[in-house]
Amino acid sequence: MSLSDEFMAFVLDQFSDWGGVTARKMFGGAGLYRDGIMFGLIADDVVCLKVNDSNRLDFIQAGSAPFKPYPGQAASMSYYEVPLEVLEDREMLTAWAVRSLGLAKSRG
Repeated sequence: MSLSDEFMAFVLDQFSDWGGVTARKMFGGAGLYRDGIMFGLIADDVVCLKVNDSNRLDFIQAGSAPFKPYPGQAASMSYYEVPLEVLEDREMLTAWAVRSLGLAKSRG
């Protein structure tokens, strides 16, 4: 996994209207946090958000793939890639992230 500083800055800027989102670098990527709770991650300049049965279908219908930390292995984490059209729309990105944060808070 890798992460460019420019992409991380772009992602944090996309969340600036929501406020309080931070990124912590780890394992070549970064975790996305709000209120100290991880709700998403950035890996290989792709943003992924936490999912469960309540929002997974939204990601699948948008053509998203599950996060795979290592090529050739099955997805092992409850995160899906954020579709480009969502990433580029601050309001939509925030709405999706709010749901993911709620899941993370409830450990869903």
